[in-house]
Amino acid sequence: MEYRRLGASGTLVSNLSLGTMNFGTPETPEEEAFAQMDAFLDAGGNLLDTADVYNGGVAEETVGRWLAARPREVTDRVVIATKGRTRTGTDPNEAGTSRRHLDRALTTSLRRLAVDTVDLYQLHAWDPLTPIEETLSFLDSAVRAGKIRYVGLSNFTGWQLQLAVSTAQAHGYPVPVTLQAQYNLATRQTEWEMAAAALHNGLGILAWSPLASGFLTGKYQRGAQRPSDTRAGQDHPLYQYTSSNYEHSDRTWDSVDALRRVAEDNGVTPAQAALSWVINRPGVTSAIVGARTLEQLAGNLTAADLRLDPDSVEALDTASDPNPAPYPYGAFGSAQRDRTPNDPEALSALIQEHADSGGPRQH
Repeated sequence: MEYRRLGASGTLVSNLSLGTMNFGTPETPEEEAFAQMDAFLDAGGNLLDTADVYNGGVAEETVGRWLAARPREVTDRVVIATKGRTRTGTDPNEAGTSRRHLDRALTTSLRRLAVDTVDLYQLHAWDPLTPIEETLSFLDSAVRAGKIRYVGLSNFTGWQLQLAVSTAQAHGYPVPVTLQAQYNLATRQTEWEMAAAALHNGLGILAWSPLASGFLTGKYQRGAQRPSDTRAGQDHPLYQYTSSNYEHSDRTWDSVDALRRVAEDNGVTPAQAALSWVINRPGVTSAIVGARTLEQLAGNLTAADLRLDPDSVEALDTASDPNPAPYPYGAFGSAQRDRTPNDPEALSALIQEHADSGGPRQH
């Protein structure tokens, strides 16, 4: 397992993290969840990621009971990350990043986890109703009170991340150290603004769904019925929604085909190749792996030390390229934002290239 700085902080975390979203469910009952956490630490992992809404709070409780059942020399190695913001009840104020809701959400998370302090407390998403100053002020007070060590963001767009960082810097509040975002070979649009903003500000990226709901494991076939024991085959609204996005994308299947070839050439599984690709992308601190079984987890953990050769990476990059329209993220838009000390302006060079080739000139 490789260790990397948690963003700009001095804390080191493993390049694979253990996700707990299924802990305490029939898929991953408590005994299985305990075994996974034990195996994860034995393999050198140390970052556990959870949230107050995972399985209605049962996931946090499961982690808390595991922490209580293990000796201090084991649990002291664990870096605990949780989140607050998502709706936890029917009352209008039981959601968002207001001081009121986050205070209650954090207090509840600490109680479930049976800890006094959480290492990384992440805003689960942007809240358009709460001023960012109010949110950051609460997080500042929670850090000062010893309830939080570091602040993180999750699912923030580029401008939202920049506003949070700049506002924190201006007011002297703790600056977020991480961005948790969906990032995988089938979801590279994250690179356009979110990853770019994180890189610019020194936030470490925690990649969730690095295997694209199982599509990047290579176990699904284009146009074939999904097995009922897989996420894509379950009658679960969230799984059905995410799976449908991948199911109907030719780029997803192109990426899967490339993964199978790369995996065969490197003597690994498609899942291991997909995980290696994402944990070695610029700015990525760790990829969050979630497994239903200990066997699945063991297979995924071997990817922590896997580095694909340049030809394999290029093959995956090519197959998974989102190929955006020329503007704003394609060649034309990117050239307008490009500038180097000695080379001609990229935009002028691009226009001249089109002119020389007889192609359309954009201006």
